[in-house]
This record gives sequence, C-alpha cells and structure tokens, in this order.
Amino acid sequence: MPRTGRAIVMKGRELGIREYPVPDPAPGTMLLRQELAGICGTDIHNWEHQRLSGEILLGHENVGIIDRLGSGVTHDHLGRPLREGDRVVFPPGNPHGAYGFVPPDPIPFRGGFGDYIYLAQPETIVFKTDLPPEVGVLTEPFTVGVHGVMRSGLKFGDTVVVQGSGAIGLVTLIAAKASGAGRLIVVGGPPGRLALAKRLGADVTIDIAEVRDPAERTRLVREATPRQRGADIVFECAGFLGAIPEGLGYVRQSGTYVEMGHFVDVGTFEFNPNTMIMRRNLHIEAVWGYGSIEVWERALPILERNEFPFAALVEPILPLERIDEGFEALSGNYRIANRDVIKVAVRGAVAG
Repeated sequence: MPRTGRAIVMKGRELGIREYPVPDPAPGTMLLRQELAGICGTDIHNWEHQRLSGEILLGHENVGIIDRLGSGVTHDHLGRPLREGDRVVFPPGNPHGAYGFVPPDPIPFRGGFGDYIYLAQPETIVFKTDLPPEVGVLTEPFTVGVHGVMRSGLKFGDTVVVQGSGAIGLVTLIAAKASGAGRLIVVGGPPGRLALAKRLGADVTIDIAEVRDPAERTRLVREATPRQRGADIVFECAGFLGAIPEGLGYVRQSGTYVEMGHFVDVGTFEFNPNTMIMRRNLHIEAVWGYGSIEVWERALPILERNEFPFAALVEPILPLERIDEGFEALSGNYRIANRDVIKVAVRGAVAG
C-alpha cells in the first residue's frame, strides 16, 4: 500500500492539513523525513498580508533525515558521502526553483511544513551535519544573520544595534558578536526574548513595551554608545516599517544601516532622503536572504562549533497539527502557554 504523509497547505488565512502520496525520488533528487521546520517571519507576513494566492505550501527552514536517495545522488555539497539515515540541511533556493511559497500540485511536499520534504529541484544543495535538530533548524535563519553582518563591513570593536529580538535579530546578534562587535544593544521585546539576548551577549536591552516613545528609545540607544554619538552599525531585523526611520536615528554620522526585516511587501513609509541619510553621510545596505552558498559554507561551521546556546532560540516545538498556534503567536503577543516564543518550530515524521 503506498505511503502517505501530511502537509500544511495555506489557502487564504486557513492552514489546513492534507494527505498526499509520498513520492519516489526521481534521479538526482531525494526525499527527507522532516524533523523540524521553523516558522519564519516571511511565512507570517505572507499569511498576514496574503501576497500569495491559491493553495500554497509554506516552510523553508528545515532539518531532516534522508529517507530515500534518487539515483545519482551520492555526496553533499562538500563532497561527503550521503546515505539514507543521514541528517541534512539545505538552502531553500536554487536556480531551478525554491522550497516553500509553492503550490502543492503537481508535486507535493515541496514546502517545509509536513511529514516529508521532497527535494525535487535539480541541483539542490544539501549539507550533511551531526547538529542536533534543535540547532540544525536554525541554519537558514543563521545564514541570513551572517549575510547581514558580512554586508555591513563590521569592524572589530564596532558598536552595534539590533532592532528586533526575534530569531533573525538574535542570530544577527550572535553573528555580530562572533565577528568582533565591541558593544551590542538590542531594541525589542518581549522580556523573555530580551533575557535570551543578554545570554547571547547583548550589553544593553531596551524593551519597546516599556519604552514606548521612539524619541526616548533613540535617546537611550545613543546614551549607550561611545560619546553618545550613535552606533557604528544598526541592523533592522524587526520587520515593522516604523522601525526603519527610528533605526536610522540610532546611527552615528557616516555609520551603516542594514535592512534585513522586510522580505515581504508590507507597504511604504514617509522618507526624506536629504535629512535621513544624505546629510548624515550614511551607508545603506540591504540583504536578500542568505545571499549565496558561500554564506552557508561560512555559517555552518560556526553552528557546528556550538559555542552559543543556539538551541535556546527554538521555543516552542509544536506538533504539526498545532501550527496555527505558532502563526497566531508570532503575529500577536509572542506567547504560547504563558511563555515567550522565539523561533517556533513544528515537528514532522521524525520516526518515519
């Protein structure tokens, strides 16, 4: 009897569970049993703002176990032999297509929220890893943080502000610290996330729920920088339009602002290029996801060294049928069962 597996399908704002036959991998492809899939802010924004129509498979932050290899698949990107039962992580995009943000037909399991992930695109790159799944699921978001820090031109001892204390903000904090940032300031919330930011190396945290006035937050940020001149680099990881004009005010003269929080079109804001950036001689950068495979090659060894409490970011882990709770929490009060959530992950067919 053919195997079937579950997958989450978004239609409008409904997240429904569907059953599909499990495919046999074609030559050059592979089938994974999903261990964990992280809910990304991009998933949340697409769900909230409905930028995708029809039935859509979401999910692109994954770690899984090789269930079956198609013919011709023998090694990972770094030349290490692959076998059924190996744990792998993979960049969700390649020249032939992407995983997540695609319809379930004609090929199911091309999104991360399901029991299986079918890596059906030719030339999909995978990396074999011995990371625990609670850390492996952070590989894709960590590469985004690494990409942002690499683009920023961060210098040893720089004062850094991270706007947003969700998963992207926290992995950017880690990447900045690992790259030699001297003073680290995080502006975000809620308190549980800010407490973890302290564990990860933040010197100063500012809770946006306690300090509601943007002008007061700007004053506090500048007071925490050398000579109150502002930060050398500010990373916008919050994904809220209002964070951008506020964050530009955190930057010192001739400093750098890096936009990392808007992978989905959520609208526009009023912008004065003369007063906001030109008179202050600012450098402006923006990153699109992880950028390139080189970033994965650089980021994965840092994860595998496990010098930071990466697994503490994955809170909570939900069964697949409770995914709607994760989406609601990440678009609302960031709490499940009276605990602050950070990176919500869902569990698939771990045991096969």
